[in-house]
Amino acid sequence: MTSHDVVDIIRRRFHLKKVGHAGTLDPIATGVLVILIGSYTKRSNEFMSEDKEYEGSLILGASSDTCDAWGKITPSGRSITFSDSEIRTAFDKFSGEIEQAPPMYSSVRHKGQKLYELARKGLVVTVEPRKVSIKSIEVTKIALPEVFFRLTCSKGTYVRQLSADIGNILGCGAYMASLRRTRSGRFASAEAIGVDLLRKMNKDELNKVLITL
Repeated sequence: MTSHDVVDIIRRRFHLKKVGHAGTLDPIATGVLVILIGSYTKRSNEFMSEDKEYEGSLILGASSDTCDAWGKITPSGRSITFSDSEIRTAFDKFSGEIEQAPPMYSSVRHKGQKLYELARKGLVVTVEPRKVSIKSIEVTKIALPEVFFRLTCSKGTYVRQLSADIGNILGCGAYMASLRRTRSGRFASAEAIGVDLLRKMNKDELNKVLITL
């Protein structure tokens, strides 16, 4: 399910014309998706600009053309016998403000075309890196080849690309295996409504859970 799929579900279920979201989740990702209804769609930039929190994991020893588990996986053949300290040090290198080039499979535009459109044609282009801010990043569990982590980051951060970059620092390659957004700005997962529940609601029930800011 994509972020746009969720928007479509709400439009059809509640017969609403103005529905949007504040920050795309990759299809592989789960968690918090802030939905904007009515006049709130005009405030999308405000909500999208807020920091996000994630919990996820990456797999060491291989790379992916999409930087995640949905892509074509290519083993690197390199050893991944790293100590916990070496892995944590690699993660620490990405703390703070960093330059990050968006992955080829993304909606970032290059000369009027989306990168994923070029990637599907087998084209790879050089895209200028962008400044993003990793407010905090922490390794929570190591079970090689999988490494679990938690991070807080600014708008525009690609956690898929961050996973690949960590693999490059270690010299063995890596791709994102899982990702869950636990917070988007002021909205946390504990306050979220599941899509299955949303499908069963009527308009009156929806109105009771809407937040007005």
